[in-house]
Amino acid sequence: MRRNPAPAELEPVEAFCNTATLLRGADEFARPETAGAWLRAHGYPEAVTPAELAALTKARETIRAFLADRTSPEALDALNRQICSVADAPAVRPDGALALRPADGGPAAEIVRTVLEALLRDGLTGRHATRLKVCAAPECRWVFYDRAPSSNGLWCDMDVCGARHKMRAYRARGGATAQREG
Repeated sequence: MRRNPAPAELEPVEAFCNTATLLRGADEFARPETAGAWLRAHGYPEAVTPAELAALTKARETIRAFLADRTSPEALDALNRQICSVADAPAVRPDGALALRPADGGPAAEIVRTVLEALLRDGLTGRHATRLKVCAAPECRWVFYDRAPSSNGLWCDMDVCGARHKMRAYRARGGATAQREG
């Protein structure tokens, strides 16, 4: 997609969620080789066993579902369960930053904890609170940082997802038929 990436503090969340490109049918966590390459490129420990890949995929989709609808009781409950599965009670570091204490030492849990720390620290309150979003196109669901002053963006890319939506709405109103008959 063509949007500018999220600010550095939210980049781990955006990058992690976008390991699946639904429009292209691509998923970095689908195979150990692609997962290992993505994890190395992002400075994470390699978690490539089938159970670790399944845990990463589940965490990604839990976070994406929360970002898509932050008020959904189901999404909030799933996010809270995800946090509890990888972290104990949070701690405050000497610099004042929030840190999630490990619940277990597995590589997948370490990766998910890093992503969740970024989300909890910078994606829920303050200036970034509602700017990390999921594309409104159900076939896309790309996570993007909305830089619009009004923070009202719906589409990861107006030329792709936004245009498709507008064309579907036009056709649903009978626009294409009305033009041919006229």
